[in-house]
Amino acid sequence: MKYLGLMTAYLSLGSNLGDRRATLLRAIHEIGSRIGKVSAQSAFFDTQPWGFESPHRFLNACVAVETDMEPFELLRRTQEIERLLGRTTKTRNGHYADRPIDIDILLYGTLRLSTPQLTIPHPRMTERPFVLQPLRQIAPELIIPGT
Repeated sequence: MKYLGLMTAYLSLGSNLGDRRATLLRAIHEIGSRIGKVSAQSAFFDTQPWGFESPHRFLNACVAVETDMEPFELLRRTQEIERLLGRTTKTRNGHYADRPIDIDILLYGTLRLSTPQLTIPHPRMTERPFVLQPLRQIAPELIIPGT
């Protein structure tokens, strides 16, 4: 993929193990250090698990980050941050589980991309109130490409 210049990417963050607030704050710090300038951050939202049963509630947030990384490098860096913060397994085939951190790429400018490794916009973001509520808080006028 060719260089796209400085882009605004929207990321969703969630944590339901350990000190959820501290983990989200550290994730946001690492995003700022490793990916680009965090230009907006939502409040933290306490939510029920989605897609699986667990006694552990999630703390969710969204951030906007200004980055010059291409989408696949952005994915690599978000996964690097997840590993740094203790995530050892990824969701596979819709089987969700408790996790210390989850970082999803929701949007990358107006790009539409569909590959086995990465789909932008995130394919299930409009089904998830725990994504839409914090996203609306930081980008109320945002239009999701393809909707």
